[in-house]
Amino acid sequence: MPTDLLEVHAGGVTAEQAGARAAATDWNAQASMANLHAAAARVDEAWASFLPRLSGTGKYTRLSNFTPPEIPFFPPGVDLVTSSQATAGKAIAADEAAVALPAFTFPLVLDNWLFQATLTVPISDYFLRIDQTYTSTTQSQEAARWDLAAARAAALANGEVAFYAWLRARAAIVVQVQTLNDQKTHLRDSNNQFAVGNASKADVLRAETSVWSAELGLERAKNLADLTEKQLRVAMHLADAQTMLPGEDLDAPLQPAPVGVAQLIGEAIGTRAEVKSAEANAEASRKQAEAAKASRYPVVSAFGDGILGNPNPRVFPQYPQKWFPTWDLGAQVTWSPNDILTANGQVQDYASRASATEANKHVVIDGIQVEVTQYLQAVQEADFALQSTARQLASAEEAYRVATELFNNGRGTYTTVSDAETDLTRARLDVLNAKTDARIERIHLDHALGRDLGRANAASGPQGTQPQAASTGASSRY
Repeated sequence: MPTDLLEVHAGGVTAEQAGARAAATDWNAQASMANLHAAAARVDEAWASFLPRLSGTGKYTRLSNFTPPEIPFFPPGVDLVTSSQATAGKAIAADEAAVALPAFTFPLVLDNWLFQATLTVPISDYFLRIDQTYTSTTQSQEAARWDLAAARAAALANGEVAFYAWLRARAAIVVQVQTLNDQKTHLRDSNNQFAVGNASKADVLRAETSVWSAELGLERAKNLADLTEKQLRVAMHLADAQTMLPGEDLDAPLQPAPVGVAQLIGEAIGTRAEVKSAEANAEASRKQAEAAKASRYPVVSAFGDGILGNPNPRVFPQYPQKWFPTWDLGAQVTWSPNDILTANGQVQDYASRASATEANKHVVIDGIQVEVTQYLQAVQEADFALQSTARQLASAEEAYRVATELFNNGRGTYTTVSDAETDLTRARLDVLNAKTDARIERIHLDHALGRDLGRANAASGPQGTQPQAASTGASSRY
């Protein structure tokens, strides 16, 4: 009989360690962590909006070359008509020709360099948009943080449940081995009774069938144990090369079941991460709606430019190889009536999202009320089953003992023995299930109440990132 399957090993895996490992390595939690990092980056982006916008431009332009036109010089007393006549080759007065100067041209600068720095201050956005946007992103970050906590808590609960399912499957092998040994004993007794004429050939054949059935039940129990072990390894993300041995059993004392469903529901609503996340998301949408209202109003901003050019576009005439700095300050107001229509749509969109999130929050609250009530009842039923199945097992063992003695003394039939054996196997499994369910339902209730949030987050620290209670070795078939 493989009683070692029920043995508690020092340094073995416990439910707490299985849950901690699952919470620390869960892929859903890691995805939620990435979403949290993204939300934190959006907060940094929103914070940067409070700063005046500084921008810079560096520009080089090469202009095409050409011959600039000559610009004639007209001295005082020479009108345009006389000058044009001179240009046409007509004679002019000698004194006028004596004072005329040659025509000239402005220098042509082909290489243009420009360095410009601009500082813009979004004055109106400080009052109408930036603070609301920043608050919205911080609320989104808070919601992401609660989503991460919820994912870790769910992984922790699933890991603990997988652990107890694994213990149940290992213990079921022991029950099936007991059943198989009993059926083999019955087969030997049936052959003995048949030899002395106290049993029929049908009794022997039925005993053989019972042995085969017990062997099938044992094989199924082994397969289930292998499956639950794989499920636990997946939850904990442990390699198959690491041997898992139980560090606790199903006989450890249980915490008393909580009472007061109304108080427990209130605790769950005030604690569950899903409710906190919905509240933060709704507030984020409301702040986004407030920020969208800013598009209805004119945008007021102040600006300043510092320009260093060679040549500087503000200097006339331009001279090559001449760097010259200039600056300017100003303010501007921009507004478009079309922005009102766009803003109205955005405001309604975000407001609808906030309403939808609030409605979903109440859906979650409704579910929590049912969930807490359901798991509280399940805990109470499991505790009651612990007592009732213990009495059933004692009764089944005594009935099986009496039926076996009567059959061996030729005073009973194999049918009575077979029925007693079936009842005994069922009673053993019922006791096993009651012990397991009492622990699993407490895990479910703790998760419904949100009491596992702290343990899940603590498990995701350095102590929860390494495999615990897993020794190196090869996994073996039972």
